[in-house]
Amino acid sequence: MTQRTTVRRLMNEYGRTHAEEAGIRLRNTPAPLYRLLTLCVLFSIRIKADIAVAAARELSEAGMRTPQTMAAASWQDRVDALGRAHYRRYDESTATALGAGASLVLDRYRGDLRRLRDEAGGDPARIRELLREVPRIGPVGADIFCREAQGVWPELRPSFDGRARHAAAGLGLPTEPEVLARLVATDDLPKLAAALVRVELSKKAAGDLLRTG
Repeated sequence: MTQRTTVRRLMNEYGRTHAEEAGIRLRNTPAPLYRLLTLCVLFSIRIKADIAVAAARELSEAGMRTPQTMAAASWQDRVDALGRAHYRRYDESTATALGAGASLVLDRYRGDLRRLRDEAGGDPARIRELLREVPRIGPVGADIFCREAQGVWPELRPSFDGRARHAAAGLGLPTEPEVLARLVATDDLPKLAAALVRVELSKKAAGDLLRTG
């Protein structure tokens, strides 16, 4: 199986971003960027991906789609939305983190994460540093944000974190980000990165791809 065939099968079977799953139509505008940040906060603890995605959907359906509405919501409103998604055990601390993060985005970036991008001067490493100043966002959350946002922030391209590169090696694909990126159209980079991470996290997915190769 050629590398392009492997990538095509990989994308067909696993190429769905977390933003898509959460119902976020990602654009370079304040609301979808903030919803992506919220999703990354939810992913920044040890919890099943489907529960984090469900929690993001519940928060959105409850009207908490911007830092303004997140900050205006009560702590109990945030806890209740997380509870409806079965985001248990961490619901109270996450509700606190979401409120504090919304306040930070409002105070420092006037509610617009494009100002974070501007403050970073287009430097991907600096973007990650600034993201990690948001409560609860750590290296994993920053990686998720960057691999998903590379579709709308060109300076992040190509964004393949260590898990994606490790999966690529196991599938016989290039591990150098620039070389790996040449196997798909620019618009498909977030989907390829997401697919590789899924394969890395699922031994069954990797086995299925290798067996049918």
